[in-house]
Amino acid sequence: MEKLKIGVIGTGHLGKLHVKMFKELENCECAGIFDTNLLQSENAAAEFKVKLFNNEEELLNSVDAVSVAVTTSAHFEVANRCLEKGKHVFIEKPITSTISEAEKLVKLADKKNLNLQVGHIERFNPALVSLEKYISNPVFIETDRLSQFNPRGTDVAVVLDLMIHDIDVILSFIKSDIKKIDANGLAVVSDNVDIANARIQFENGAVANVTASRISQKKMRKMRIFQKDTYIALDFVTGVSEVYRLLSVDENVLSGISFGEIGIGDKKKRLIYEQPQVREINALQYELQLFVNSILQKTKPIVSGEDGLRALRVAEEIIKKIEESRMEIQ
Repeated sequence: MEKLKIGVIGTGHLGKLHVKMFKELENCECAGIFDTNLLQSENAAAEFKVKLFNNEEELLNSVDAVSVAVTTSAHFEVANRCLEKGKHVFIEKPITSTISEAEKLVKLADKKNLNLQVGHIERFNPALVSLEKYISNPVFIETDRLSQFNPRGTDVAVVLDLMIHDIDVILSFIKSDIKKIDANGLAVVSDNVDIANARIQFENGAVANVTASRISQKKMRKMRIFQKDTYIALDFVTGVSEVYRLLSVDENVLSGISFGEIGIGDKKKRLIYEQPQVREINALQYELQLFVNSILQKTKPIVSGEDGLRALRVAEEIIKKIEESRMEIQ
């Protein structure tokens, strides 16, 4: 079996998880790690029994691809050096701190014919994966992504830290340009916005209402999707999804519970409740496996650099709208 040699740059919380996952994949070899924090990298090397490189250059000379798990502010510098050296790159979300940086990475990866995948992990959440056959043309999406306070991630607004997960998922569902964005938010416990709400209107008429907070008493990751004759609810934390559908009375249903019929005459329909079977997958391992597969099979990553750039553009527009609304209040 052909194996991809991959290195991990950044051995913080996420970086260590990447090392663990890569070591468990059959078609890749975790060739080593590097971090400017020597103590942190030494501990990771000892824990996972992987090679510790003394510098980034040595690591890049020994691998085919790199997983970039450094702080967001360093994403561009590290990923740019990796791509310049001809290495495929997996980069955690958000792709970069600024749109111009993301554009440069996307352009460079395309120029060098390299795979650039962004770590929007919720695309691979079991609850979402189980809904592939049900989601067709959403007209309204509502999300709540709430977390208890954690200093990690407060170097950026909650829009880039948390909300961008839902932005990416929404953009993957609604294939339409954005018409208008309205947003509000507040900085409460950090210097950046800690709680935010945005309303995104698309040219095709679809609307998304997105809320994110990192100062909640409890953790919540929920999404509700409405489309013609269908209501879908999913919980990213529990991995459970539920589907309510209106089907014609003569349509054959292989699974689900019927809640009776509504309407009269030829407009009569049955209300069917289903709880789609959820695949037992580790979302992080699944997305890293697909990254490795895309390189070996010479295919485009599922969450491409272009996807990461588009999500970042929307996130930056939301932040801009929040700043404008705060200026109006002052």
